[in-house]
Amino acid sequence: MSSMNRELSEDSAFAAGRNSWNRHYHNSVVQPLLTDLYQITMAYAYWKSGKTDDHAVFDLFFRTNPFQGEFTIFAGLEECLKFLDGFHYSETDIEYLKHALPQGIEEEFFEYLSQLTAKDVTLYAIEEGSVAFPRVPLIKVAGPLIIVQLLETTLLTLVNYASLMATNAARYRMVAGKHIHLLEFGLRRAQGPDGGLSASKYSYIGGFDGTSNVLAGKLFNIPVKGTHAHAYITSFTGIDELKTRILQHKESGASRDLLELAMEHRVQLANVLDVSTDESSEGELAAMVSFAIAFPDGFMALVDTSGLLNFCAVALALNDQGYRAIGIRIDSGDLAYLSCLARETFERIAERFKLPWFSKLTIVASNDINEETILSLNEQGHKIDCFGIGTHLVTCQRQPALGCVYKMVEINTQPRIKLSQDVGKVTMPGSKNVFRLYGADGHALIDLLQRVDENPPEVGQKVLCRHPFQESKRAYVIPTQVEPLYRVYWTEGRVTQVLPSLEEVRERVQVSLKTLRQDHKRTLNPTPYKVAVSDNLYNFIHELWLQNAPIGELS
Repeated sequence: MSSMNRELSEDSAFAAGRNSWNRHYHNSVVQPLLTDLYQITMAYAYWKSGKTDDHAVFDLFFRTNPFQGEFTIFAGLEECLKFLDGFHYSETDIEYLKHALPQGIEEEFFEYLSQLTAKDVTLYAIEEGSVAFPRVPLIKVAGPLIIVQLLETTLLTLVNYASLMATNAARYRMVAGKHIHLLEFGLRRAQGPDGGLSASKYSYIGGFDGTSNVLAGKLFNIPVKGTHAHAYITSFTGIDELKTRILQHKESGASRDLLELAMEHRVQLANVLDVSTDESSEGELAAMVSFAIAFPDGFMALVDTSGLLNFCAVALALNDQGYRAIGIRIDSGDLAYLSCLARETFERIAERFKLPWFSKLTIVASNDINEETILSLNEQGHKIDCFGIGTHLVTCQRQPALGCVYKMVEINTQPRIKLSQDVGKVTMPGSKNVFRLYGADGHALIDLLQRVDENPPEVGQKVLCRHPFQESKRAYVIPTQVEPLYRVYWTEGRVTQVLPSLEEVRERVQVSLKTLRQDHKRTLNPTPYKVAVSDNLYNFIHELWLQNAPIGELS
């Protein structure tokens, strides 16, 4: 087992043995006032219009997959359920609203708000960590019109970034390959503290192996990883600055001067590697020796080309004292070339000194890495074991927003449709169920939306699947497996499902992705996954469309 694998395995075991902090963690910012003002002004207008007993259904969905891809990972459900569970306007909330809202609002409305909870809401959703596709509602919310309207903005903010982040991370995982470790290093570049925490959490769900974010490690049991910055190296100017040079042997306890050992090995290595000791920095050597003494079991150093000699010398000195170095991090220059040079160096030293483990030292690469960087490095035959990714991951630079929307599709059992000159913005009316149909090869073939009063599709039975808006696009499907996607997660004021752990959601992502054909997941020109409606729903949509579309007049 490599040193990186060993560390991550130990961290996972540690996390598994603890109670999940995430189960008890509640983001205090997520509260009813985390919303747009117009939600509350609409609530007053509904209330004033006597619509407190109206019942509505809203769909939360997106229209286009992000990152020019053809899949999205649904995330954020658990936080939505926590929000519902804690939904209540406090006394200070009510006092603030009395000043923030326009004058003339009746006092009884504020009394109504103070009693409002989500106990009469029912929330349906697909499983968190599942692949999802445009137009398929991720969440369906049913309940009293005013409360389900008030939930809109907060649910959107909890799902939009979480799903975008998990999808971005899953894409990095796919291009890196399953044997490469991925670490999230983005806190300093994230959109604020909450964005940083969310990025750490949802990148882990999407397939990353750890984070540099210590608070995320505590709250979510994510393995925490890190080395040191350039500042640590430059804080030393020479070996005379070393205050501590002695390191005891790991087993025997015998003390040796680690700097002296390292300098002896550096002379040996210069001959083996055919380089000059003059090319290595004394200050860098001092910094590495001091860091190795501080972390003899976890020595990983930031190096450039000239630093490789010093690192290897210190690693051999540690070996003399019964310790094994972890590896190096490269943060600049030609990553493919430097990683190959480092691996070749490690292999030569392993052979020369009869230390097989030395050839397998971990090589971590960072430095503004994105998907294209990894694909290019793959083509160049890099020898990197682990990528540390920050800016492009946590800011989702290729596409900064998913664009989920929250649309009313039914009120008082009457379906509602939103019409638009842009067909892509026309909503699919009514309360719906959704089923994932699988083909003979075991891969997901199509997602089928139906009206709730329709019989579900059956295995082995032919079902007509239609494009919701293009009459000629239709096909018969005979599914070998039918998967209902919706579950009731919240009703009668409580969560109704056993919620998975973060690790289980993370595993769900990978299992769900395996149900897609490779051509749906490829980076370049992926095949669009089909989302269809039943013949019944198709006819219903177009009938309602005609009923609601205005008739023009020519003169």
